[in-house]
Amino acid sequence: MNKPDAIEGGEGRSPTAQIAARVCGVTFETLDDKTVAAVKLLIADGIAVAVAGSTEAAPRLVAEHIRDMGCREEASVWGFGFKTAPVHAAYANAVSMHVLDFEPMSSPPTHAVSPTLPVALALVEAMRATGRDIVAACAKGFEMQGRVLLASAHDRGSLPFHTPGVVGVMGSTVAASHLLQLDPAQLRNALGMAASRCGGLPANTGSMVKCTHCGNAAAAGLEAALLSRRGFVANPGIFEAPHGYVATFFPKHFDYDALLEFGRPYRFVDPGMAIKFYPSKYPTHFGIAAGMELRKAVGNASDIARVLIDAPDIEDADRPRPRSGLEGKFSFQYTVAAALLDGRVGVDSFTDERRFRTDMVQLLEKIQLVRDPGRSRDTRNMRVEVSVTLRDGTTHQQICSKPPGSWGEPIDLESHRAKVSNCLGVRLTRPNVALALDLLADLDQLSAKDTQQLLALLA
Repeated sequence: MNKPDAIEGGEGRSPTAQIAARVCGVTFETLDDKTVAAVKLLIADGIAVAVAGSTEAAPRLVAEHIRDMGCREEASVWGFGFKTAPVHAAYANAVSMHVLDFEPMSSPPTHAVSPTLPVALALVEAMRATGRDIVAACAKGFEMQGRVLLASAHDRGSLPFHTPGVVGVMGSTVAASHLLQLDPAQLRNALGMAASRCGGLPANTGSMVKCTHCGNAAAAGLEAALLSRRGFVANPGIFEAPHGYVATFFPKHFDYDALLEFGRPYRFVDPGMAIKFYPSKYPTHFGIAAGMELRKAVGNASDIARVLIDAPDIEDADRPRPRSGLEGKFSFQYTVAAALLDGRVGVDSFTDERRFRTDMVQLLEKIQLVRDPGRSRDTRNMRVEVSVTLRDGTTHQQICSKPPGSWGEPIDLESHRAKVSNCLGVRLTRPNVALALDLLADLDQLSAKDTQQLLALLA
C-alpha cells in the first residue's frame, strides 16, 4: 500500500489533510471548458433519470415516509410537490435517480452521480445558490469517487459492499462541503464521519433496497458536512488511520499518489463516464446490444429454438428466472430476451407485466448462460457473445465489446438529448421539457433565481 512520505511530517501532512486541502482549493474558476461541459451533460442525465424514476413504487413509498416526518420545508422532493429538510430531499431524490439503474457509470464502475447531484441541488435550493455552485460541487463530488476507485485499483466484485455505499458517501460529503464552504479542517472531520456511514449489501440487488444505497450515501454525506460545520469532530486522518477508511475497505492496495492527483485530470473527463441508453445493470448492456443486432437477423422471435450467452463470470448477473421485472434489470438472460423479443429495452421492459408475459416466460426457458472465468469482468474491456439458433437449424451470432455510450467513445448527442427529453417527459409537459432543457444547457450561467426556476420544474 503506497503512503506518501508526507505522512512522516505529522498529522497536518497526512493524506487526509492533503486531499482535503486539494478539494477545498478547487473552485468553478479552476475548471476548464471541457470539464464544465462534461459535468453539465452528467447533471442533465441524472436529473432526467430521477424525474422518470420518481414514478416508480420505491420512490413513492420513500416520499410518503418523508412527507410524514413533517420537517422544515427547504428543498423539493422531485415529482411529489412538497419540500422538506435538505438531508431528506437528497435521500429521496437519490432514490429516484438510482431506481431505474439508468444513470451514468464511472470507470472503475460506480454510480457517482446519484449520491452527489441530489445533495448539490438540495443545498442550492435551500441556500439559493447559482448554477456555477452546482457545477463545481458536482465536479468535486464525482472526482472524489473516481479518485478513490482509481487509487484502490477497484475490480468488479472486490468489495463486500455495493460500491456507491462505500465511495458515494465520500463524494456527497465533498459536494456538500463546497456549498457549505467548509475549510480543510472541517472537511477532514466531515470525511471522518462519512467513513463511518459506509455500507450497502449486494444481497439486496434486485429489490427496492438497492436504490436506497445511493439515497443513504447522499443523506449521510450531507449530514456529515452539516454536522462538521457545527463543530462536530471525527478522526481527522480517516484515510490513513488504523482501522480507518482505507484499511477497512481497500486493505490490499491503495495508491495515495493517485488519490492526490485529484482533478489532474478529472476522471469523469478522462476516461469519462459511460452514458446508459438502457435502464439496467451496466454489464447487461453488452448482451442487450448484441441481442438488438440479432433481432434484425432473427425476425420472428417465435422461431428461436435456443439462445446461448457467453459472458464473463459475473455471478450477480446470472438470474435465469428473475422474481420480478425489477430483478430483470440485473439478469443477462432477461435483458437479452427483452432485446430479442421487443427489439428495444426501455423502462417498461422491467415491469412485472412484461416479466411474466407468455413470450418472455417461454423464451427464458430456451436461454443458457455460460459464465467464462477467463473473460474480463472489467466493463472497460469486457465482451459478451450471444448466439441464437432457429428451429430450422440456422445460427446467428453477435459479439459486443462496446455498447452505446461506452467510455472513450463519442456520445451521440442527439440520442442523449432524446433520452433526457423522454425521461423528463414522464412528468413534465412538453413546454416545460423544453424549458428544462434550455436551463440545463445554460446551467453554468444560471443565477440563483434561475436555479430556483429549474428546481421548481422538477418539484
